[in-house]
Amino acid sequence: MTYPMTSSLPDPDRQAIFYDGIPAKRLFAWVVDVALIFIAMLLLGLLTLTLAWFLWPLFWIATSFLYRSLSIGAGSATLGMRLMNIELRNDRGQRLSGTEAMMHTGGYLLCASFFLPQVLSIGMIALSQRHQSLPDAFLGTAAINRPR
Repeated sequence: MTYPMTSSLPDPDRQAIFYDGIPAKRLFAWVVDVALIFIAMLLLGLLTLTLAWFLWPLFWIATSFLYRSLSIGAGSATLGMRLMNIELRNDRGQRLSGTEAMMHTGGYLLCASFFLPQVLSIGMIALSQRHQSLPDAFLGTAAINRPR
């Protein structure tokens, strides 16, 4: 029995090169992005005369949301993802739009806010065929190695 193809993402069996090393690259990209957000938070704290430091969680969420959604919306990848040569693609195989970037970022932040969804998301990245996170699975997106 055959199933109709419901996605224009690269096929993980026929085009495995697009998914090679994605879990490790996503981890390193995440570390770079968290470091950049942390630096931005330190600078924001200085600019707000330490107000951002007293309201750290709120400012962290806002800074993270803006950084991730704007950078993904502009180039379908955060700076960490660009460094690791990966980008996000939607179910049509296209780069993410601004709205898709905001939805992806919102899903990521929601998963990161709770232990079990975050563990499930990490497990999905490690074990699924396209290495999709929980927000990726809901939105039909996937991180792939950047085509040359």
